[in-house]
Parts: sequence; structure tokens; C-alpha cells
Amino acid sequence: MNIRQIETFLVLADCLSVTETAETLHCTQPAVSARIRGLEEALDVVLFDRINKRMHLTAAGLVFVDYARKMVGVLEAAGEHLRQMDDPLSGTVSFGASNFIGIYLIPAFLGDYARGAPKVEFELDISPSTQLLGKLEANKLEFLILSDHIALDEARYRFRHLCSDEMVLIAAPDHRLARAGRCSIADLAREIFLIKAAPSATRTFLLDRIAAQGGSLGREMHISSIEAIKQSVMHGLGISILSRFTVTHELDLGLLREIPIRGNFDRGIRVVHRRDKLLSPAAARFLDRLGEEWTDRP
Repeated sequence: MNIRQIETFLVLADCLSVTETAETLHCTQPAVSARIRGLEEALDVVLFDRINKRMHLTAAGLVFVDYARKMVGVLEAAGEHLRQMDDPLSGTVSFGASNFIGIYLIPAFLGDYARGAPKVEFELDISPSTQLLGKLEANKLEFLILSDHIALDEARYRFRHLCSDEMVLIAAPDHRLARAGRCSIADLAREIFLIKAAPSATRTFLLDRIAAQGGSLGREMHISSIEAIKQSVMHGLGISILSRFTVTHELDLGLLREIPIRGNFDRGIRVVHRRDKLLSPAAARFLDRLGEEWTDRP
């Protein structure tokens, strides 16, 4: 078994066409067939079936896909790590972040960091946390930046606290709660509440915190975008609770009004990476500087 066989397997597993695989890898169709046959012999399993002239992954092939991706990912990470040893200010930092973190929290820091390390390339994946964790497991990402209310196995992952995230209740300036200048947990059930639909880690966090104080939501309006939630609140469609990072600009301009509410809606932001993965020099330096940036903030 060798890396060329594994890479060929992954391409074929994706397109299920020997012809397309050969074109993608710039080799002949017999070469593709020989690599797959050699891999199957090494593993002593059948990875593909041909049914009605179409290729399909066998049960063993479906299982091997995840292992193959991890093996290729580990080799790519090792090569990147070795290339960076002589110059940690070069290379690629590949990481993932949940929606509000990737859009509102990280870009300003990335801009500052890139100016001081122009040879470093960044690959930022903004996706739901469940998808990001799958990519972390497959070695497609070196680390993640997520909210700390997402339950993770401490035996499998290392965590580094980055900063606190204050969640604030917002409404349009002319909303009755904004005019009153206060809101109780009970008031939430009397208003249209703008929130993401399930599954959503932020939704789960908010509902848990509201329920812990004996409250509940009444009528919900499900909106999948933070920007759309903000615009909808500004136009009087309802109220919402969002990260202060996402609404600072609108609060400063008076487009939204923050309404005090009892209870703790704060959550932490942390860096997550696998315990069994050695971070590349470029990634380690980036995270050290990121930690210093937030430690220095008031």
C-alpha cells in the first residue's frame, strides 16, 4: 500500500469513474485499475463493486474512505510542518470558525497579522460547528475557533480560552421594550423572537439559558443569517439576542437598541485542536499572537 494508491482511491471514491479518475490524475485507465487492485490486495478486501456497468463503493470501501482521508491529511500536514521549520513566518494556516466568529471576530486580526507576515497564507472555513469538527477529524483543518458551550471530549481535544462573548438583547429603537429600557425573562414569551432554526449551537445555548431562568420563547421567526436577523430587528419584525461582536456597529449608530435583561448570556470563545496532532510552526505562532491580542484587550 502506498500514497499514490490511496490518493487514486479517494479520487475514484468521489467520482466513481475510472475514466474521470485517470483524467484528474493525468495517468492511464489501466494505471488507475492497477493501483486500486494493488490497494485491495494489500488490504485483502474489495473496495468497489461494478453493478449494471456502474461503480459503487462496497461497505469496506465506505469505511476505508475516512481512514484514507486521514492518512493523506497527515502526510500533507507533515510536509507543511517540515517546510515551515526554517521559517515560521511562511506556510499555510488552515483553520475553521463558526459563523459569527469567522465573520465578525477574526477578520480584523487576520488583516493585522497578514501585514506582519506577508508570506503566510490563510485558509478560513466558515461552517456549522458539526461540519468543522468532521473536517478537523479528517485533518483538513489544523484547529477551530468555537464557542465553549459546544460539548467536546477533553480526552480527544485540547482547548485554549480566547475571549468572552457577551450576548445582548436587541430591538429596534422604537420598540416598546426599547422605550421601556428593560426586559424580563417573561417578556420574551410575549414577543416575536428572531432566531436560527435547529440545528444551531447558538439556538441551543439561548434556549438552555432562557429555560434555566424559568422562561421560554413564544412566537419564533426562524432566520438562518445573522445579518438578516439584524436587518429584521431594525425593521421591527421582532427582537433577538446576538453576540455583541455582531451588533457593535449598529448599536453605535443607534440603528439598534440594547435592552438590559437579567441573567447570564455570556459564553466563551476557545481554540480547539486534536491532542494527537502537532500544530505546524506557522499555526502555533499564529495562535500565540492571537492569544496575546485578546489578553491585551481591556
